[in-house]
Amino acid sequence: MRSAFGLAAILAILLLFAPVMRGQQQTPEEPPAGKPVVLDRVVGVINGDVILESDVNEEMRFASIEPFSLARDLDTPKGAARRVANRMLILQQMKEQNQLGIKITDEEVQKAITDVRTHTPECRKYHCTTEEGWKAFLDAHGLTERAVFDHWRQRLEILRFIDLRFRSGIRISSQEIQDYYQKSIVPVYQRQNQKPPPVGEISERIQEILLQQHVNGLLQDWLKSLRSEGSVQILDPAYSESSGNASEED
Repeated sequence: MRSAFGLAAILAILLLFAPVMRGQQQTPEEPPAGKPVVLDRVVGVINGDVILESDVNEEMRFASIEPFSLARDLDTPKGAARRVANRMLILQQMKEQNQLGIKITDEEVQKAITDVRTHTPECRKYHCTTEEGWKAFLDAHGLTERAVFDHWRQRLEILRFIDLRFRSGIRISSQEIQDYYQKSIVPVYQRQNQKPPPVGEISERIQEILLQQHVNGLLQDWLKSLRSEGSVQILDPAYSESSGNASEED
């Protein structure tokens, strides 16, 4: 069952799929005579692919349209650099496995953007469900409609790849569903002095939650393996984790 809830759960836990779309930097101001112009600089190298400072800055701009708010310790240049590094590792694997051409329709992308405009807290402030509000939001965050469309297409491609790679071998038992119901569902209703729905009525939803927990665990282990087997270097201390590299856990 590949539901919207399942995709949202990956997004909420990982938050690492903003695409690198180079060539969108703003034109720099005219420097004083004789001063060199620094257009961009390398802050990290992931198995030979570079992370530019502009990639990290763009990742932070795209954080404004995340469907889930970033934790304060992730909404930083270090957190953004880590998310770009993780995304780059996944894209490299997609390329090796000839999965870069995963088909995502324009309609799927547009539906995802509509959901963003409707439900993202930051976007609601601008009344993004209207064209005027959406344009004002994009202008305020230095984004364009084309950039957002390309961003979400790649995001959905990565999510589809993760879904296909990890979910097929996962089986959820009836006992796991019952255990989750008793430990996680019933207490919530009891605290509100309400009667919980029968487990049979929500078993599919519980199964989806448990599936996603398994997927997220497998994905985190896979990323750790990719980091340890490859070369992940953050060259600029301003973007590195406390250990000086991007291999630590969030």
